Amino acid sequence: MTDSDTPAATGPDAGAVFYHGTRADLSVGDLLAPGRASNYADGAPLSWIYFSAALESAVWGCELASGDGRERIYIVEPTGDWFDDPNLTDKKFPGNPTRSYRSRAPLRIVGEVESWTSHPPEALAAMKEGIARLRAEGKNVIID
Repeated sequence: MTDSDTPAATGPDAGAVFYHGTRADLSVGDLLAPGRASNYADGAPLSWIYFSAALESAVWGCELASGDGRERIYIVEPTGDWFDDPNLTDKKFPGNPTRSYRSRAPLRIVGEVESWTSHPPEALAAMKEGIARLRAEGKNVIID
């Protein structure tokens, strides 16, 4: 089977520009794959890779990402099928207005967003406090 015979990966927002926020220092052509720990919950590595068709969601992703690296937002291309992220669409935002998705297949980095508007310090602090509170209460469960 040739590349032109390979079916295209499918999922919601097919054809959109997708983003992944992180602190990892990567390059165009690199793959982001499942198997990393969540930034929002303690525990085992996740079997999904998360991304969004909304830049705003990727901004939150890079601002909340663990590590000391520079905040980065990569433009990514799914290499396999993807699905609505039930951690947001079922729990917090019915209908998926955040355009948040996940895949078990890697995401290929095809570019990087060089500039975006960060959240105000007080909004970021409130989000981090909320995540810490969920951890303390044992409610920081990720549907994996």
